[in-house]
Amino acid sequence: MNRRNFIRNTSAAVTGMGLASSLPAFLYGNSSKELFFQIAISQFSFATEFWNKTLDPLDFAAKSKELDIRGLDYCSMFFADKARDQTYLNELKKRAADAGSYNLRIMVDGEGVLGDLDETKRLKAVENHYKWMDAAAALGCPMIRVNVEGEGNPKDVAKAAVDSLGRLIEYGKKQQTDVIVENHVGISCNGAWLAGVMKELNNPHGGTLADFGNFCINRTKPETYDIAGYMKTKCLEEYDRYLGITEIMPFAKGVHAKTHLFDNNGNDLETDFYRMFKIIKKSGYTGWVSIEYEGGLMKSYNKDSRYLDDYAGVTATKALVEKAGSEA
Repeated sequence: MNRRNFIRNTSAAVTGMGLASSLPAFLYGNSSKELFFQIAISQFSFATEFWNKTLDPLDFAAKSKELDIRGLDYCSMFFADKARDQTYLNELKKRAADAGSYNLRIMVDGEGVLGDLDETKRLKAVENHYKWMDAAAALGCPMIRVNVEGEGNPKDVAKAAVDSLGRLIEYGKKQQTDVIVENHVGISCNGAWLAGVMKELNNPHGGTLADFGNFCINRTKPETYDIAGYMKTKCLEEYDRYLGITEIMPFAKGVHAKTHLFDNNGNDLETDFYRMFKIIKKSGYTGWVSIEYEGGLMKSYNKDSRYLDDYAGVTATKALVEKAGSEA
């Protein structure tokens, strides 16, 4: 099935399932040039459906296949109690194989702070990640994504982070599982700082997951430490995202093309995708670019009609990634 027919068919399916009342015309665009990367998807793109239980995490691969996306980024939060459940992991792996998908990584959250200056807490966080490295190996994922935030002197946090990453990489040698860091929260959103950590780590089994949208280096404190609390916070200071991506791409083993809102031409309102893909291509990166659409989650919390539902938002992001990527 060619892409135009695929979009037409999935558009009809979306309308029929009630996920979106209508789809913007820009979704019907078509790119004729071959891309220099492959398209994947973050499980977080369907967060709304996982949390309201209209979509089972086991069906992630099948859902992605409907959108003609075969690279899979898993989120530990959606099967947090299954890290050591071999029966569950085997089924998850089987579902991916049945869909003809590739298991790329598990994005690990909520297991402690790898840049914590309290050594006891930090080493406990390192230990907490071991089970996810084992789970990644069971799924056939070549890597996990971790966070290295921490509070205190940036140099001290960097030193702590390098030590933690080194310990995880050493653990991962037995099953050939790499460890990559996303510019995600706190100090890790500073591109120069994260690039410095990678340089100090200096290990081919470590790297970055470059996210287009995570560059807030100073944010208001959440009222509650959950998704609802975080959604109410505001960014007070943002690092230049184009500079940040330029700084961390030399170490990238993955990319997240993050979106929230689109204009009438299908462009993201926060990030110039055409500029981003030129930076990515110039870096020499030819791996997977993962769609991470968060607008559906935002829609569920603030009922803003400008946001597309999960399925439609992923479709819109895919169209933009293909168009911007083909013109890079």
